[in-house]
Amino acid sequence: MRKVVVFSGGSIDKRAALDYLDKEKPEICIAADRGVRFCYQNQITPDYIVGDFDSLSAGGTALSSKERADAAPELAAFRRAGVPIDEYRPEKDMTDTDIALEKAVSVGADAVCFFGATGTRLDHVFSSVFDLYKLYAQGIEGSIIDGTNRISMPVGRRIVIRRSEQYGKYVSVYPFRGEAHGVSLTGFRYPLKDADIIQGDGGLTTSNEIVADEGIIECREGILIVMETRD
Repeated sequence: MRKVVVFSGGSIDKRAALDYLDKEKPEICIAADRGVRFCYQNQITPDYIVGDFDSLSAGGTALSSKERADAAPELAAFRRAGVPIDEYRPEKDMTDTDIALEKAVSVGADAVCFFGATGTRLDHVFSSVFDLYKLYAQGIEGSIIDGTNRISMPVGRRIVIRRSEQYGKYVSVYPFRGEAHGVSLTGFRYPLKDADIIQGDGGLTTSNEIVADEGIIECREGILIVMETRD
């Protein structure tokens, strides 16, 4: 499985990100916009850099793309190191995270993990969750990780979460793009058997807990978002 990690412009939890790099050892690292700064500050050399870089420099849209890039010492350092940099105008139809996703797909990703895809901008958070569906539609595993959440949209019909490896105490499951049918939860405090879940019926599958060695989530039909969370 070819794993790709994307560092984007939202809130990046340093410990979570460095733990992921140490444990998962992704083959490709992509830095998008302000994610470049995180890489630079933590001695991570990305394989690709993409974005409009408007949040890296004070120049804003008054500067050309190259001028914005040159105004950021992080970008200048990676440019000297020979890292490929794809520069875009701020007036574009995609977020920087979208651009990074397309780059990940183009280099043959089987799984993509996003850091910096959440934060105070809820519009960007929504867009990032929709990005998981873009990957799902292409058979690519996608996940978003921050300091308190791991959000994923699994491609398979059977998902196994080991209790010893889960990301936090709670597990919530929601349907995406309609209903989910034949949903079963085994090894959880509140099990389900062959249930139908509709959007808006959030209480039924929110804040469950794994009580066995493994929590098993099965879905006969539909798309699920799985959220592992902690306070």
